[in-house]
Amino acid sequence: LDMVINIGRLVAGDTAAVEQDIRAVVEAAHRRGAIVKVILENVYLNDEQKRTACRIAERAGADFVKTSTGFAPGGATLEDVALMRSAVSAKVQVKAAGGVRSLDAVLDYRAAGCTRCGATASAAIMDEAIRREKEGTLCERET
Repeated sequence: LDMVINIGRLVAGDTAAVEQDIRAVVEAAHRRGAIVKVILENVYLNDEQKRTACRIAERAGADFVKTSTGFAPGGATLEDVALMRSAVSAKVQVKAAGGVRSLDAVLDYRAAGCTRCGATASAAIMDEAIRREKEGTLCERET
């Protein structure tokens, strides 16, 4: 289950309301066996707000923190993924979404600490991975 944090409350400093909102969704989802990905929509946040949101999501029991919905003006960045990875423990996964369009990008995001990538170009990325695996160059950057 994906949920977007209440960005307005976070920016206003009402972290208790943000945590309560996430916790309510997490508890309902976990009771039904679903995982919860908390979307930060990083393009609207500064680095400290991103760190705070990640910590809140972890305290509330989220399974993932996610960079974006893919619909905002900006998507995932390597810097944001590294920041998010450093803000949560190993029990919380990091998902990069928005702008992941190539196998090289997937490899870069994985190296930055993300455990899952959301990509609309999934079929092309998989085709590229299969081709490169056959060539023995799967983990080598082409660009």
